[in-house]
Amino acid sequence: MPEAVQNVSKERVKYIILGCGSTGYNVAEELAKETEDLIIVDRDGKRVEDLRDQKYNALVRDLRDPRFMDGLPVPEVAFIMANDREANLVALKTLKSRYPATYVIARATDPVSIDLLQQEGADIVLYPQEVVARTAIYHIRKLHSSRLALRLYDLIASWEGTLCIVTHINPDPDSISSAMALSLIARHASHNKLNCRIVYDGDIGHQENRAFINLLDIKMERLTPQMLEECNYVALVDSSGPGVNNNLPKSTRINIIIDHHKNNTEPPSVVADFVDIRPGVGATASILTQYLMELDIPVSKTVATALLYGIRADTRDFKRNVTPQDLNYAAFLLPLTDADLLDKITSPSVSLETIEIIGKAIQNRKILSGYLFSNVGYIRNRDALPQAADILIHLEGVNTALVYGITDQNIVISARNKDIRIHLGNVMAEAFAPIGEAGGHATMAAAMIPLSYFSMAKDKESLLALIIDPILKRFSEIVGLDDEE
Repeated sequence: MPEAVQNVSKERVKYIILGCGSTGYNVAEELAKETEDLIIVDRDGKRVEDLRDQKYNALVRDLRDPRFMDGLPVPEVAFIMANDREANLVALKTLKSRYPATYVIARATDPVSIDLLQQEGADIVLYPQEVVARTAIYHIRKLHSSRLALRLYDLIASWEGTLCIVTHINPDPDSISSAMALSLIARHASHNKLNCRIVYDGDIGHQENRAFINLLDIKMERLTPQMLEECNYVALVDSSGPGVNNNLPKSTRINIIIDHHKNNTEPPSVVADFVDIRPGVGATASILTQYLMELDIPVSKTVATALLYGIRADTRDFKRNVTPQDLNYAAFLLPLTDADLLDKITSPSVSLETIEIIGKAIQNRKILSGYLFSNVGYIRNRDALPQAADILIHLEGVNTALVYGITDQNIVISARNKDIRIHLGNVMAEAFAPIGEAGGHATMAAAMIPLSYFSMAKDKESLLALIIDPILKRFSEIVGLDDEE
């Protein structure tokens, strides 16, 4: 017969622990800090005596016995923690048959028992080896990022002069906000001995990007060869090397590189004093936010607003390439931001040129086997291309959309994808990197192909029509469109 209940005269109990080896005992210790409303059940009489000596309400019962719950109060939460696969399964079946509303957390002793316990109705199944592995990886990553932040801080603290922070061509909010955060870190580390200049090349054409810069009063300067000579140090944010999505000569000496894109066109090793490239992170702004958190640097409302918008923009409001870390950093920034400014940035007026380009993209679309191609001709504002691609990808029957146009110096392609069978960034890199710059993520990518000998041609639209077919042919070959035709 089951042992009589010790010191229990009520009908319900908050917690019950079934099986009290090392794992169960640690659970008991944590729960005891919260409440004394706890019962422990174990088959080992000596262990139960030891638990009673420590003032725990413990009973000797065998979890394999279908009657082991006789006389016990109804538990609100049950922890099944024995180091015995069969005992845990029998205990779970017994408990759920008697008290289906009880919340059960069960321990798996091996990978196979994870599925078995879930099938029998356990609300949460823990496999200790897996928990330890995940915790170890989490802590080593946190330690690594903390050391990176300190190494960056110590490096900058030794500098004096001018630091040029280079954003990528036609900078977006992720690149700009990352530059602002790096400037804040540099001023803090150098005690204002380092003059920071945020520089860019190309155009800031997207209406939200212009609103972002104007409303936050961000000072940015156009990059020139003369300015580059005036810089004692050069940092790249949201760009993985000189000449990669920036117009820096490839021989430029770079001191700092911080990016979240995988470099598909350069060797993996980049010579710099400090390199932090994390392709798994949703935005470069997330990396800089982590630095600020690790270094405990006060974040102004302007910088916090910029970083939060940078993370939101690059993850498409946390719908694309987002990680739990991105969400954690956004949660850190949210209470520090200016909500009114953020609302104004995300609701700007749209330029007439942008509307016209979107209209051309819709009108000139051609669809073949789920792939949409659209030529918008000559453009001044290349930021309108991704906006057009964002709209066209939602057309019925379209899985991949490529919108392309021509500027004075380059052919520009913006692409979007919802076909899970292809990684768009890899395809774009394979197709266009040999003749220009290309890459991106699985669902969004871009390419820029220099006109080289054709840059002096006056009729750019005719030139684009003449040379685009052989350029796009490589893309069609890779995704198998030629085979379908």
